Amino acid sequence: MRSSQVRILILACGNTLRSDDGIGPWLAEWAEQHFSAQPEIRVISRQQWTPDLAEDIARSNSVLFIDCSVESAPGSINLISVYPSVQTQSLATHHQGAPELLSLARDLYDSPPSQAIILTIGAGSIELGEEFSEPVRDALPSACALLEKTVQRLLTGSPL
Repeated sequence: MRSSQVRILILACGNTLRSDDGIGPWLAEWAEQHFSAQPEIRVISRQQWTPDLAEDIARSNSVLFIDCSVESAPGSINLISVYPSVQTQSLATHHQGAPELLSLARDLYDSPPSQAIILTIGAGSIELGEEFSEPVRDALPSACALLEKTVQRLLTGSPL
């Protein structure tokens, strides 16, 4: 399946009309501009992750998921490994999480990425609005630095 190989797929999720939930698309736009000269890096930003993304994941060596987290402290930045979910009986078609998308890439294309990680920023608010909360605004420089460092490590094969 690894024809048209992408070394790193950055896959962001979020709603830009729901305050801090828009951090994924914001970071995706930053990454697209920052890594524009590197064709081995592909950036996709969606309001929701859906099953059709499994093919893009299967064509990638590494996947870096980006999303907000309502379970983390506002403005906190976390980077953790993601593993395919245990296969379930039903398939949700409206929204998929990172583990479910990895499972689909494995099950449908027999080609999961060699590394998958998720970068999350703790949301202070997901109420209607187009501005980030103060904790998320304050975390932006650190989130961008961690995103850049993570991509560079994935490109060189260094452990995270």
